[in-house]
Amino acid sequence: MKKNTPAQKFNKFVPWLYLLPGLVLVALVVVFPIGYTGYISFTNMSLYHWTDYGLVGFRNYVRAFSRADSEFVKSFLITLLWTVVNMILQVSLSFLIALGLNAPGLRLAKVYKTILMIPWALPGYVSILLWRVGVFNGEFGLLAKLAMAFGLGKTNFLTTYWGAFFSCLILNLWMAMPFMITMIDGALQSVDRSLYESAKLDGAGFFRTHFSITWPSVWPIIAPSVAMTTFVQFKQFDIVYLLTLQPGGNTGAGLQTVITLAYTTAFTSCNYGLSSAVSTIIFLIIVILFALLSRRTFKEAVS
Repeated sequence: MKKNTPAQKFNKFVPWLYLLPGLVLVALVVVFPIGYTGYISFTNMSLYHWTDYGLVGFRNYVRAFSRADSEFVKSFLITLLWTVVNMILQVSLSFLIALGLNAPGLRLAKVYKTILMIPWALPGYVSILLWRVGVFNGEFGLLAKLAMAFGLGKTNFLTTYWGAFFSCLILNLWMAMPFMITMIDGALQSVDRSLYESAKLDGAGFFRTHFSITWPSVWPIIAPSVAMTTFVQFKQFDIVYLLTLQPGGNTGAGLQTVITLAYTTAFTSCNYGLSSAVSTIIFLIIVILFALLSRRTFKEAVS
């Protein structure tokens, strides 16, 4: 058996030498923060135990799942509801709007598509504050003005739990739908037009045509985008925080998702051990759900 020369052995490690800077960067930016957060989750680190913290085992995880001591379970359930409702509305409405933008004979379709991209192109922080001041403000906002015009009195939707939930939902749809519309619009260009002609000859109506031909045709293309968007919605932070929880503008609605709960636990109550435990749980849930959903989604897409 021929032995490898020293030069050949060295050449095997050359690719790893090229990858080394990138691997070090990934380790510092990704691996280390995740590992350190996991370690802190097993300690009592807080503002009062900044340097003298010690290991407490799974106490923080027990607290996270205890209704009497933590809002994690409630926040997790509302996050699931938020994700499911958002995705159902986002995908269904985007699908219908994309169909409308591709209707035969529609004039200025490209102009409409460009206008629809504005909410997605605007910085999120700017959009959220514009909606908070211009639409949801209880004194001068658009909704307050409409309520006064119809004799309903002053109304501030951000001060109640479900009012804040649906206000955040509407704003999130306004900001997120342009991306999904664009994905579906691109997928629609690949649908064989002869299928529509056959369906028309067979007497198929609007719903039968698009849900038997269009949707099955575009789903394999948009499935990865739907999967990724689902997890973006699950870990949504800025809309809920800036509309209802921002310091100096807290509405008192009490709406919390798992991400805002982890943030407020860390930076309001300064309980970093509990916050790290909540963050670790969220991370594991996202990894598991992503593995299951992506496997099923991509399997359906290629089948």
